[in-house]
Amino acid sequence: MKRFLLFLFFFNFLFSLVAQQNIFFKPSDTLNTKRRNAVVISEATVGGLTLLGLNQLWYSDYERSKFHTINDNSEWLQMDKLGHVFSAYQLGSFGAKTLKWSGVRKKDQLLYGATLGFSFLTAVEILDGFSSEWGFSWGDFTANTAGTGLYIGQELLWKEQRIVMKYSFHRTKYASQRPDKLGNGFLEEALKDYNGQTYWLSANLHSFLPDTKIPKWLNLAIGYGGEGMLSGDKTLIVDNNLINQNRKRQFYISLDVDLTKIKTNSELLKTFFSVFNTIKIPFPTVEFTDKNSVKLHPIYF
Repeated sequence: MKRFLLFLFFFNFLFSLVAQQNIFFKPSDTLNTKRRNAVVISEATVGGLTLLGLNQLWYSDYERSKFHTINDNSEWLQMDKLGHVFSAYQLGSFGAKTLKWSGVRKKDQLLYGATLGFSFLTAVEILDGFSSEWGFSWGDFTANTAGTGLYIGQELLWKEQRIVMKYSFHRTKYASQRPDKLGNGFLEEALKDYNGQTYWLSANLHSFLPDTKIPKWLNLAIGYGGEGMLSGDKTLIVDNNLINQNRKRQFYISLDVDLTKIKTNSELLKTFFSVFNTIKIPFPTVEFTDKNSVKLHPIYF
């Protein structure tokens, strides 16, 4: 999963750099062939090089095998599956927005842009299928499909993203216990430590209640996380000793901000808001767990 998130953040970073160079140009009302070609060539090049790099630098360290599948749906309390949904959704959003900037018609934005995440992640999944270390996961494939469907479905139903998938992270005590597995340092831990990750569905209240005085930028967010995980499943044996992980599911209710709903005439700020709208804004949060506990966080990251 760390590969997917790293790729996602790299794409957002790349998009922000490109946007700053073209910050004074609004999305084209008609097809701009030069822009479209630049977008297609750039995405194809970056995606192709990324897959080539993964194949040569990552998978080459492990034994190749015949194509095979695995069932890893029970691992990590399904946090890795939500990571796939998030990655597919955000990459699809990026792909659609870049084609919109090029003046491509709406139908093609969804057909060729919003499926960017699904296409890339499926290619990575196929590489997994030929590696003896992993395997093609139908659970991951289904999650990729769900993330793409979340974006396309809302565009077809509402012609806007009323419900945005977001991510937040806080450091935990678990990474230091298994730094090789959960990361060593903030950046690695943000990508690898599922204990500190939370995935959110952030719904814009004004979009659903347009006749109210609710601020247009205010969202209600529902989150999911997990804690107590030192390995994919609950069985972890170290030095012939069974380690008790005390795993639990966490559910959250909080407020959030849809940065894209903040009015501004600055194209730079619009780009900034679009890129960082992938991150859940810290707010007071109520946490529920499957252990029947309730906790109030004054500010939750």
